[in-house]
Parts: sequence; structure tokens; C-alpha cells
Amino acid sequence: MILPQTYAAALFLMILSMLCWGSWANTYKLAGKWRFELFYFDYAFGLLLAALLFAFTVGTLGYDGFTFTDDLMHAGKRQWMWGFLGGVVFNLANMLLVAAISVAGMAVAFPVAIGLALIIGVGLNYLIKPAGNPNLLFLGCGLILAAIVVDAVAYRILALIRHEAAARAGNAASTRRPTPIKGIVLSLVSGLLMGLFFPLVEKGKEGEVGLGPYAIAVVFALGVFLSTFVFNLFFMNLPVEGDPVEMRDYFTATPKQHLLGWLGGAIWLTGAVAAFAAASSPDQVHIGPAISYAMGQGATLISALWGLLLWKEFSGADMRVKMLAGAMLILFAAGLTMVSLAPLYVRPI
Repeated sequence: MILPQTYAAALFLMILSMLCWGSWANTYKLAGKWRFELFYFDYAFGLLLAALLFAFTVGTLGYDGFTFTDDLMHAGKRQWMWGFLGGVVFNLANMLLVAAISVAGMAVAFPVAIGLALIIGVGLNYLIKPAGNPNLLFLGCGLILAAIVVDAVAYRILALIRHEAAARAGNAASTRRPTPIKGIVLSLVSGLLMGLFFPLVEKGKEGEVGLGPYAIAVVFALGVFLSTFVFNLFFMNLPVEGDPVEMRDYFTATPKQHLLGWLGGAIWLTGAVAAFAAASSPDQVHIGPAISYAMGQGATLISALWGLLLWKEFSGADMRVKMLAGAMLILFAAGLTMVSLAPLYVRPI
């Protein structure tokens, strides 16, 4: 298999991972009014297809003679189980994230969900194995929590502004004041689950019989693909928004919409493989934990910027909302920086 052999190559893979994880949701936005439940079938298929493509190309080529199939057979069955379970847990979290995007947009769903996942991940890792400066860690988590609250407040104010504008124009669907609770709750539950899946993937990779980067990607993708048919039965029959959908509705999509779903899954999986491969690089070119962590979580800021700048999800906002959105980005970036620097300062400051 092919792994990065230079620091520059490992750094490039981390940057690629950040861009992919921060940008894949644009494919859902580009699909227009295509229901997220139906989009997700294509997303899961694209994710699995990309995992197999990487496994039988860069996961099989190389001078070491150790191929993807060798890696899969060498790994323990327990490691297979952890990788598969990680895919299942991630899938439910990601489906809730896409549901939150359909309700509230990228600029709300990503910071709330991934911010909460980051806080949970930091807390669990510190309880299991205390490492890094606790002052920086928990101050950083506090800033990220503040960013989540600010984002929710901005979303609430924006919903009221839009409702009042529609009421003045005579286009309001209801006289009741809107509540952002649905999008926020979906994002929060997604974040709770998202914070739990990565430790499962790491257990699938650890030990002498752990799965390598391309093998773990395939096992993980199988967990995502197969569980989609289970979880989506719930979302299709009890939708978070709109009427229930049936499987035959899937075949009413345009080729462009199907292609965008496949592309979304492939983009996310490309980011995952890039991160897995960078983490498996030789020790002498391995990227430090601070830089690696910052880049991985930096995808949240990229996705929020896509939502704000490209999709204009806060259009019609007044100066209060714009200032809150800017404050959210600053708080999230500051919190992320502190969490990333914590491993470099192991003694309390």
C-alpha cells in the first residue's frame, strides 16, 4: 500500500482531509429540493464505492508488497467489528447532521453538531488518558460551547426576522412565532453521536492486528452503507420535515441529483482516507498532534463559511445577526486553537 513518506505529503493529506470534510455537504445543497432521505442512499453508495476504489488502487500498489487484502486478512475479527460499528454510529450521526442541514443550514448544523462532538471527544479522551494542559483544554471547550450558544441565538433571531418580513408581505404560513428548536436538537443529537464514533474507529486500528488505513476505510464504509437501509426506514416514514417518502420516489431523481449524492459520499470518504493515511505515516514524518487535530476540526469552519458566503444562509439578517455570526466564528477558532495547543503545554500554566 502507498503511505506518505515525507512530512510535506502527510501535511498535504491533512489539508485535503480538512477541505473534503468541510465541503462535501455542498453536494446536498446543489441537489436542490431533493429530500435528504433519498439523497442519503446515493451518498452511502458513493462512500462505499470510493472506499473500494482507494483500497484496490493506492491500497494495493506500492513497493512493500503488503496489499489491502493482506491487511484485511491479517487484522483481527474484533478490529473488523470495531471499524464496522464505528461506521454505523457515524452514519446515524451524519444522517441527523444532513437532516439538520435541511432544516437549519450548514452555518448552524456544522458548528453546533461538530462543536459538541469536539467537546465530548476532548472530555472522554481526557478522562480515559489525561494528557495536555487541562487549562487550555477546558478553556478551549468553554469557548467552543459559547460559539454553539451564540450560533443558536443568531439562528433564533434570524428566524424571527424572516417570519416578521413574511408576515408584513402577507406570505407567512403561520402567525405563530417560529422556533429554531428542531434544527438545534437535530444538530445536538448528531454531535452527541459524532463524538462517539471516532474512538470506535481508533480501536479498529490499534494493536498488532489492527486494520490499516485503507482496510479500515472499507470496513467503516460497509457499516455506513448497510446501516443506511435500516436508519432510513425511520427517517422516510417519520420525516423531520415534510411528508413521508417512499422508496419509489428515489427513482424520480434526475441523473444530476444521483451524481451529486455519489459525489458527496466520495468526497467525505476521500477526506477520511487522507486522514487515515496521514496518521499511518512513518514516525519521522508524522504530523504533530496539535496540527493534525486543528486541521481535522478546521473543517467545521470551512463548512460554516460555505453556508454563510456561498449559500447566503443568513441572508436578510440585520447587524445583530451578522455580528453574532462573526462572533461565533471567532469563538470557535479561538477554542479550536487552545485545544490544539494543549498537547504542547503539558504543565498547567
